[in-house]
Amino acid sequence: MRITIRPLLRMLLALALPMAASPARAESAYAPTPVDGSNGATTAIAHWQIQSSAKAQQGGAEISSPGFPTQGWYPVSGRATVMAGLLENGIYKDVFHSDNLRAVEEPDASGNLFVIPWWYRTEFTLAKGAPGLRTLLRTNGMIASADVWVNGHLVADHAAVAGAYPVHEFDVTRWVHAGTNILALRVHPGDPRKSLSMGWVDWNPTPPDNNMGPWRGVDIVQTGPVELRFPQVTPALSLPDLAHAALTVNVEARNLDTVAHETTITGEVAGVPLRQTIRLAPGQTQNVSFSPKTDPGLDLDHPKVWWPVGMGAHPLYALRMAATVDGKTSDRTAAAFGVRSVDSRLTAQGYRQFLVNGKPILIRGAGWAPDMFLRDDPARMEAEFSYIRNLGLNTIRSEGKLEDTRFYELADRDGIMILAGWECCDKWESAAKTGGEPWNAADEKVAEDSMASEARLLRNHPSVIGFLIGSDNAPPPALAKSYTDTLRAADWPLPVISAASDQATAETGPSGMKMAGPYDWIPPAYWYADKLGGAFGFDSEVSAGADIPRLEDLQRMLSPQEQEALWKYPELRQYHASAAWSPFAVLTPFDQALARRYGAPTSLADYVAKAQLDNYDNVRAQFEAFNAHMDAAKPSTGVIYWMLNNAWPSLHWHLYDYYMNPAGAYFGAKKANEPLHIQYAYDTGAIVLVNHSSADGHGLQAGIRVRNLDGSLRYERREQGIDLAGNHTKTLLTLPAIAGLSRTYFVELTLADADGKPVSRNVYWLSTLPDQLDWPHSNWYLTPLTQYADLTALQSLPAATSEVQATVRHDGAEDVATVTLSVPAAAKAVALFQHVSIRRSADGPLALPILWSDNDVTLWPGESLTLTARYAAQETEAPVIEVRGWNVPARSIPAAAEPPAGAAQGTNH
Repeated sequence: MRITIRPLLRMLLALALPMAASPARAESAYAPTPVDGSNGATTAIAHWQIQSSAKAQQGGAEISSPGFPTQGWYPVSGRATVMAGLLENGIYKDVFHSDNLRAVEEPDASGNLFVIPWWYRTEFTLAKGAPGLRTLLRTNGMIASADVWVNGHLVADHAAVAGAYPVHEFDVTRWVHAGTNILALRVHPGDPRKSLSMGWVDWNPTPPDNNMGPWRGVDIVQTGPVELRFPQVTPALSLPDLAHAALTVNVEARNLDTVAHETTITGEVAGVPLRQTIRLAPGQTQNVSFSPKTDPGLDLDHPKVWWPVGMGAHPLYALRMAATVDGKTSDRTAAAFGVRSVDSRLTAQGYRQFLVNGKPILIRGAGWAPDMFLRDDPARMEAEFSYIRNLGLNTIRSEGKLEDTRFYELADRDGIMILAGWECCDKWESAAKTGGEPWNAADEKVAEDSMASEARLLRNHPSVIGFLIGSDNAPPPALAKSYTDTLRAADWPLPVISAASDQATAETGPSGMKMAGPYDWIPPAYWYADKLGGAFGFDSEVSAGADIPRLEDLQRMLSPQEQEALWKYPELRQYHASAAWSPFAVLTPFDQALARRYGAPTSLADYVAKAQLDNYDNVRAQFEAFNAHMDAAKPSTGVIYWMLNNAWPSLHWHLYDYYMNPAGAYFGAKKANEPLHIQYAYDTGAIVLVNHSSADGHGLQAGIRVRNLDGSLRYERREQGIDLAGNHTKTLLTLPAIAGLSRTYFVELTLADADGKPVSRNVYWLSTLPDQLDWPHSNWYLTPLTQYADLTALQSLPAATSEVQATVRHDGAEDVATVTLSVPAAAKAVALFQHVSIRRSADGPLALPILWSDNDVTLWPGESLTLTARYAAQETEAPVIEVRGWNVPARSIPAAAEPPAGAAQGTNH
């Protein structure tokens, strides 16, 4: 599916510019939010004005009254945390550059800005409503808690509106009127060690405000006397034939009135009409259910089945429902859902294996991070999902920081599975740890409300495949029971998992997960081991640690002094690596391996070039090892790369960096996760074919070459007529012992379909001196080495010649660039690890985000490869193609415009 990504480009360009301090805008910056007055309408509060309670010292009754002066308050968007709002107003310079964030963390003359409450104030207008119309106020999660006032009246205090995830609804009809109304929140500060809010552990620095604010927004809801809530459709799909699906529809009907009402609930789902009349006593809530027993049409024949990406299509169905009272519409609700079956089981070795529509599936995913200040950016989220698809991943794990409906709608649309759960290392898990912050009854209530709200948010989405009620630790017995009882009461239809670590609860049984590291540098061969984080079972979070962005991004995020320290002084802590207390704040294991394996860096550019080789090789090996073992006797069932993305510009744990500039880690993952793929096994030297699709491959053709450093062939073999079943692997052969190999050598693999069309090309740089792991001295985050592979001879490669041809064409809202790289047959050297970038003009910004068919490619004399890229269209100057490689001098050429279809073809390269 194609997307328009121009808004994200504008946002990324804005991030590159320092934010100058500016005065707060006037109180008239925003008009009141007009509320849709029709029954069943929900209107999100579009904007607020915010101010510290140190400056706004009046009470809620006064602040939420007409005419209250807000001169000097900050106008912010509807879901802004306090820090996000201050950034919107330009109060701080670029907090993502160097250690500028420290200036925000340090108290000013008036003390710390964020240890006292902040006021959020807004206005909304109501039209004169029909008789019986009710106005409800819905809060969708509050960090950490808030007192709520409407038109001078206290609606709820912070004991009732607490926690990042609970959704609360309040009937404010008696306090509102036609015309302008005022809503005020007194938001209390949060501490993730003491409240069930949101913490960042060692992912990045702690946001100075601890993300305080209405981060998921606040809504005004209009309904008649009977409200409909929480629609759910639960499909029961027949297996293995997928020929039938029995739908069960549930919706909650709530009488908001002080008198009884007879109400008729009508609806339609999958073309099947629904109708049921009930009587509700004053204030009564009743679940209304429809099933094939009451409505035979809900037993669907030949349903459209939702599949994960790569295994089939992702169709969705719609449910629409209405409640009428006295012949008039009282309320409406709707939901989208997919027909699919999700189950899980434990393998013979005790590891969790997911089955979708009856088929076992290898989970190939990564860990999700939202923006550090929880800023809401639909364009960026859309672009990130385009990257997930381009990477060939099928799953995202959310360890806390759970997103809103839009996130899951994108996952549903794209076939990306979601493994959601609570976070580690703060109040969420303190009750499970000796010496942790104890919980009281209020905490238990917030946790229960959080679980109920998230269950209702997630349960209709076919992308969601389970919920982890613990992360690093399973919850203690009473809390585990509370979570599972709450899920059961919400008709949760999916697996409930005790933790992302190897722990169990009485209610859920064993987790079937392992969390044995690594999180820091290990060699590619590690992943093929049968120990710790090796490719067996389900690795819930794991990677080789540092992921170094490209040079242009390091120059954006680091000061000159930090850039120098990065390559010269690996023992120094990097503010952009991890929290200061974390072992990951220094990159010593990564830097030591880089110097030992590739040679000591001689400059920042040399350091970055070597880091890209290492990141590509290591990330590729991680996913490939799990590929290779997906149908082994001791199968690998899942791997979550730690992480997918970063909350801010970072030197570790990402497949793409904060600026969304794909680098070595990205293209290593993309290579490994090709639908049809050929790969080399570091443990045995086997050549393995992998089919991640559901379709069988027939008549495939494979080529294997082993080359010395000088490019001379030491081994060559071709295999033809290969059949490969869908969702399976096949070992073609194991490389024999090859005499006369140089210390550093190459393995080049190709795979083509029955017609000879290339489908996979994969190049490895290897050493006859292997990495040797020191397993007895492993710890929770790394395994040291007694010997490093010797790849230093790559430094001696002569300069290579690479020819570049490039064209660009418009395709709707996107430009499509086609770049052909060729190494002349008469050339003397391999062109190693060529990276292609696109600038919007000769001196312009990079075209980001961008979707490449392939990149970071290696070619020998006489070889040629064509790459394509998609990015947001531009109407001005011709883009410039930049090519640089390990031993390929940098080149820049303008891309020629492709002639319109049907025009005479010429050459203009």
